[in-house]
Amino acid sequence: MELKEIFLQVKAASRTIATLTDDRRNEVLRAVADEIEHQHDRLLQANADDLKQMDRSNPLYDRLQLTPDRLAGIAADMRNVATLPSPLGFTTKERTLPNGLRLRRVSVPFGVIGVIYEARPNVTFDVFSLCFKSGNACILKGGRDAECSNREAVALIHEVLRRFGVDDHAVALLPSTHEATAELLNAVGDVDLCIPRGGKRLIDFVRTTARVPVIETGAGVVHTYFDKDGDLAMGQAIVCNAKTRRVSVCNALDCLIVHRSRLADLPALLAPLAEKEVVLYADDAAFDVLAGHYPAALLCHADDETFGTEFMAYKMAVRTVADMDEALAHIAAYSSKHSESIVTDNAETARRFQQQVDAACVYWNAPTSFTDGAQFGLGAEIGISTQKLGPRGPMGLEEITTYKWLIDGNGQTRA
Repeated sequence: MELKEIFLQVKAASRTIATLTDDRRNEVLRAVADEIEHQHDRLLQANADDLKQMDRSNPLYDRLQLTPDRLAGIAADMRNVATLPSPLGFTTKERTLPNGLRLRRVSVPFGVIGVIYEARPNVTFDVFSLCFKSGNACILKGGRDAECSNREAVALIHEVLRRFGVDDHAVALLPSTHEATAELLNAVGDVDLCIPRGGKRLIDFVRTTARVPVIETGAGVVHTYFDKDGDLAMGQAIVCNAKTRRVSVCNALDCLIVHRSRLADLPALLAPLAEKEVVLYADDAAFDVLAGHYPAALLCHADDETFGTEFMAYKMAVRTVADMDEALAHIAAYSSKHSESIVTDNAETARRFQQQVDAACVYWNAPTSFTDGAQFGLGAEIGISTQKLGPRGPMGLEEITTYKWLIDGNGQTRA
């Protein structure tokens, strides 16, 4: 089937989805969640077929892997989305003009949302649940690494949609080819919004190639600044959690910035990372302090490529600064504007950091691992927007709706 025909079918389905009641949409989502759990064997088998093609040392392996627990979590997230209030039909502005015209600004679906993503089969279910709940149809373009997993996931969703008499073109999976990506990005009139989820190279390609509207998400070069007034025990826990909770995700810590007055505390601060076998790329000052206190096999000198790298692995950079101005300058130079954090007991310092750091999410005394739609109470997420125009940060239901003006008159004409 030609991709243009798929786009037209999804566009037509988007008009019918928008007319479903919220109760009906929730019923479908709960049924899909049930099938994820009842048919987890078929999903795990498809995922195993994908995993066989990938080296375990690849940073994307963890993102690609599905487990019974992860599938149960995906089903739980979908049920959670079904419990959330509908984002549609809200009147966000209302007024009556002197001539008697009544104006209302009401939230509505975008229509068709295209999502391009890499080795993340969970994204297939997350995007479907959020788009369907918000009355949008979706076109999915997954990576070749997750082709079997994505195909099986969409087949399962289609089965449930047909059972409920809903047009199964509400979700379409494109071939995992570069040609399909190009056609999606140029589907003017058929696709209302495109969201890339992946690394910097993918996002840069989409930004420079797309002729349809784009919201940038994904790439996370994440910093934590351990201030001169930071609590050591708190810093240990925050740095370890941000770095090692799940190294392949976009909110994982890539660079620790440490105030030089706290260099003596650096071995203790990073001791939990040694237990997790995290490789450190330290600048000269940090290297000299860590030498003899951190495993030699895990300690390296930083080079020109160290800072600004999204590692997605058990690796982390360490940068020493003289003061917060230098920390802010480093973050401004290397941040991807995703998530940044400061550890300090000084409230004034923290507020200045939160005010001056340009990122979607800025933390005080908490790890960046919390940048997540479910953690923010949004249900699942369709991505973490790192741009300023439109949504910013975790994107849930509200962020994938737009609005239209409804004007009620009584025969008024304009002079």
